[in-house]
This record gives sequence, C-alpha cells and structure tokens, in this order.
Amino acid sequence: MNMNFIDHRSRWVLASIVVAGATVWAASRGARAADATEAKRPGEPPVQVSTAPVRQQDVPRYGSVTPTYSVTVKARVDGQLDKVAFTEGQDVRKGQVLAVLDPRSLKAQLLQAQATRAKDQATLANARVDLQRYTALIAQEATTQQQLDTQQALVAQLEATVKADDAAINYAQVQLDFTTITAPISGRVGARLVDPGNIVHASDATGLVVINQIDPVSVVFTLPEDAVQDTIQAVDASKKPLLVQAYTRDGNTLLGAGTLTLLNNQIDTSTGTVQLKASFPNAQHRLWPGQFVNARLFLGTRVQALTVPESAVQRSQSGVYAYVVDEATGTVQSRPIAVAQIQDGIAVVASGLGAGQRVVTDGVYKLKPGSRIVEVARGASAPAAGASGARK
Repeated sequence: MNMNFIDHRSRWVLASIVVAGATVWAASRGARAADATEAKRPGEPPVQVSTAPVRQQDVPRYGSVTPTYSVTVKARVDGQLDKVAFTEGQDVRKGQVLAVLDPRSLKAQLLQAQATRAKDQATLANARVDLQRYTALIAQEATTQQQLDTQQALVAQLEATVKADDAAINYAQVQLDFTTITAPISGRVGARLVDPGNIVHASDATGLVVINQIDPVSVVFTLPEDAVQDTIQAVDASKKPLLVQAYTRDGNTLLGAGTLTLLNNQIDTSTGTVQLKASFPNAQHRLWPGQFVNARLFLGTRVQALTVPESAVQRSQSGVYAYVVDEATGTVQSRPIAVAQIQDGIAVVASGLGAGQRVVTDGVYKLKPGSRIVEVARGASAPAAGASGARK
C-alpha cells in the first residue's frame, strides 16, 4: 500500500473536520452574540396616556334639546299697507290692532254686493205680490195652474238669489275686516318686516311682523326614539309633570325651569324623533323665544351608576370599548362595554367595567392591547410628561 496516499487522504479528512468544527464554533458564537445584542436592545417605550377611575355615583338622566317658538303675522288679503299700529319691541295683547291695509277696493265690493241684494230683494217682493195675485185668481178659475206653478218657482228662485247675495255680502265683509290686522296671541313684537306704502299679499312668506310669546313661554323640542320608552315610564311613574330645565348654549347657566306638557302621540319616521313641549314661567324674560338653548328633560336618577369620562369611550366596527389599565403589569387591555347614556361629558356604563378600575382617557390612538403605559397629566407636553412620569 502506498503510504503517501494514505497520509494524504488522512490529512484531507483531518482538515475537513477542522473546517467543520470552526464553522460550527463560528455559528454558535454568532448566535450567542445575537442573543446578547437582543438582550441588550430596549423594548418599545411606554405610551404616555391619561387615565381616570371608574366611579360609582348617582347620575341624572336627561335629554338635550334646542327649541324655538314664534308666530309670524301675515296679511290675509292683498292690498297696500296704509298704517303700522305697533312699536317695534313692544308687548301686545291678543286682538290688538297691528296694521291696517287700504280698505277702499274691498269697501266698494261690499257696497256692490249690498246693492245687488237690494235689487234682488225688490224683485223677490214683486214676485211674491204676483204669487198672491195668481193664488187669488186660481180660486176664481181666472188663471191656469201652470201660471201659478211658474210663479211659485220664480219666487223660490229669487229667494235663493237673495240668500246668495247675503253670502256674498258676508264674504265681502270678512275680506274688508281682514284689512285690519290684529295680534293672534299676546306677546312681544319684533322688528317691522314691511314698511307702510308697500303692497302686501296673502302669499308673502315673510309676513308683517313676528310675535313671540314671552310669559309663559312654550318650548317645543324633540327626543330620539331610543329615549321614548324611558320618557313614557318616567311620565307614568311621576305624580307631577316632569321637570325641564333650560340652560345657556354652553350649558353653564340655568335660565329657567318648567314642566313637560306634551309627549306627542307618534314618532316622526322621517327623523326618528318624538315631539315634546314644555311650559316655562318667564316673568324675568330670561328665556327669549327664538333663542337657542340647551334644554334638559329630567327623567329621574340612576342610583350608584358606574361612570367614566366620555373620552374613555371608544368605538369600532365591532362595537364600543374602553382601554382598561392592568395595575400589576402597567399595560392596557381592550374591554367591550355597554353605554347607557352620555351626558355632560360623563358616560354611564351599563356593563363591562367595575368600580375602581382605571380607564385611558387621553392618548388612546397610540394604544393596542398589551401596550405598556406611563400616566401623565392630561394635556401635559411630552418632555414634561417623560420627566414627571407619575405612575407605571
């Protein structure tokens, strides 16, 4: 056997083993280095959020509305506006004269109708005299029955004509009365919408003036159909009319308190709402008809309800949820919840949360289930928040 050949092959095998060992060692070293690097790499930074506790408290149940109430006074006949008998901004009584239209043409029509009736009455009187004459002659057989019947029909026809004349006179009188425009309700008039000398028409949309009832004032408003059953139950359960409160538009100042007088008998299918009306005493004129107010219908009180800030309530295609803080791990989890109502920035939670839990109210858009958080004051800047990170 050729020993040189054996030595050569042995050296080749030995070299292969050495190379393989070096490769394995290098791979192992690389893996350990990667593990060490991964171990030293920091995780995702915690998300800065604001949180609030789930509270248990009594919560008033309200419905918010935006009502107006006004009456527009319009002319009922066409004509020239001769006189305006009110002062802008004054209080008027029902039936008080507000304006006068030129009555001359309608007076002429009334006189014409009266003259026509007088003529027809004279004709009727003559026909009745003839009827009496024919009645006497028929007894003497000096005339025919046909002439008597014809005269009776003529008298009946003329009597009907006189009745038609009376109706025409009444109509002309009504039209003439419409030239004097009176207040349909008591209240306060607004700005004059038409000046004297203008021609006004019954079809005009603007009218002459707007009268708003001041004291008492009626507020008409609507509630969504979802609140109808609660409202009906509250009306049935209450021994006196439900309370309605009116606030300024920002909801900070109470303007007056009234009582519910009407819950309409059907839901408007086009809007999904039901109409309600409340009456407010308004001696101080704090409520102004046509004013936009934040009105609230008091339905009762939810005793010891679970509440969270409205900003904690999130919505997605799968439903309503909130991010709940896991105090032990400093992370958050998405929790499906059911909301009974939202009012004045407070959401009443029907299910899904427990008293004492904390929910995220600010910074939600950065979160996902399992995210680590650090709590900051609501509205604080990021650098200040990072420096002060109150609770993890």
